[in-house]
Amino acid sequence: QVHLVESGGGLVQPGGSLRLSCSAFVDIFKFFDMEWHRQPPGKQREVVAGISRGDITNYDDSVKGRFTISRDNAKGTVYLQMNSLKPEDTAVYYCNARHSSGDYWGQGVQVTVSS
Repeated sequence: QVHLVESGGGLVQPGGSLRLSCSAFVDIFKFFDMEWHRQPPGKQREVVAGISRGDITNYDDSVKGRFTISRDNAKGTVYLQMNSLKPEDTAVYYCNARHSSGDYWGQGVQVTVSS
């Protein structure tokens, strides 16, 4: 079992920034493909960004140019830097780790963009 711990959410004004972190306390973190997903109020969960074990990144069109996903294998952590935040970015953000051993999810962290 892989335990994912997310942090960094909160309330921010439009145009502001936040950085989310997701830590996986396993030695094999470098073999995981990692993604950030989000679930806006009343909507389905959607993928926001991903980074493969080979550091290939991909983004949903709605966040391209504003969000950056990165990883630090030594720390077992994946990050989501979110800039130029918009009210429509308001959601619960979830970390997802995928590996041959299974598909794992964090508990979610609330991000609210509001003035």
